Amino acid sequence: MKVLVINAGSSSLKYQLIDMDTKELMAKGLCERIGIEGSLLKHTPAGKDAVKIEEPMPTHADAIKLVIDALVSKEHGVIADMSEIGAVGHRVVHGGEAFSSSVIITDEVKEVLKECSVLAPLHNPANLIGIEACEQAMPGVPQIGVFDTAFHQTMPPEAYTYALPYEYYEKYKVRRYGFHGTSHYYVSKRAAEMLGKPIEDLNIITCHLGNGSSLAAVKGGKCIDTSMGFTPLAGVEMGTRCGDIDPAIIPFIMEKEGITIDEMNTIMNKKSGVDGVSGISSDFRDVEAEADKGNARAKLALDIFAYTVKRYIGMYMAALGRVDAIVFTAGVGENSAEMRERIVSNLDAYGIKLDSEKNKVRGKEAIVSTDDAGVKILVVPTNEELTIAQFAKELLA
Repeated sequence: MKVLVINAGSSSLKYQLIDMDTKELMAKGLCERIGIEGSLLKHTPAGKDAVKIEEPMPTHADAIKLVIDALVSKEHGVIADMSEIGAVGHRVVHGGEAFSSSVIITDEVKEVLKECSVLAPLHNPANLIGIEACEQAMPGVPQIGVFDTAFHQTMPPEAYTYALPYEYYEKYKVRRYGFHGTSHYYVSKRAAEMLGKPIEDLNIITCHLGNGSSLAAVKGGKCIDTSMGFTPLAGVEMGTRCGDIDPAIIPFIMEKEGITIDEMNTIMNKKSGVDGVSGISSDFRDVEAEADKGNARAKLALDIFAYTVKRYIGMYMAALGRVDAIVFTAGVGENSAEMRERIVSNLDAYGIKLDSEKNKVRGKEAIVSTDDAGVKILVVPTNEELTIAQFAKELLA
């Protein structure tokens, strides 16, 4: 079976075509500036150079049509016709409490996703647009929804309930949801395979560290806690997000600065984190380069990040009771040996020992702990697209 994986944003659409019989990537691409002048499709067949196609894309339906044309093109296509595609897997950010696993998308499912849009106003409407565009362009092809929040639906009430008046949960579903679930699921499962042990027997802390970052405590393959909350703003410091702060800071700054709640939301989501502290960039590579030159604020931004991740690891060690492995993934987790070392430094007493030589790895699977370490440290590049395709295949089996 060939599965087309779609990740639709408000003005963009990422895609991958994966042959699930071999688990090989056939093509990938990105539609940019949908509904905006200067629309561009960048299409990359596996093993070949990227092809840039400049065509107007007034709507997501137009973008999907261009993707289809690229996939079947005689010049740079990878399939003879669209009948070869057995399913379309969609990344959907928020499934609320309704979905604890992937589902075949129906009209009823779409109604629930619309209801969840209040919880993810920037993402769910765009995800729905992508779904409906694919339905229009590929009638009869099964559409599968895979939710960022689904993996975290196994958290117990004491982990997901906020200590607010309970009526806010009952009326508005204000609770911890967590995100990056597909990534946490994939890397925890892959870590168990690398260790040669059943995931049901393992307690794992997964660290998805990038511009957006979150950790999860995974017990026997199921999430029991995660650092992001009602929104992706909570948890550790991120590229532009502040992470956990005293909530009283919000009205204090609003009053002192004379700003609105929308402006405060922008500050916390887009002007804080590594960018806000360093004053340099949200790109960890830029901040690391400045820190190496002696920039004190750049160093502080990185120190905060490493410390908050370390603090969550400590919390999840307590929650799990026993930890067998810590997994690093995503842009920073996979590629920054220095940051991995910062995070696990001084944890030898807990059996967490990094091997400096083994840790000299970027973007590939590796076990980077010492041979005698009680807690294994792994680097596992995430593959959310393959996971989405796998869920689609399983649902239709």
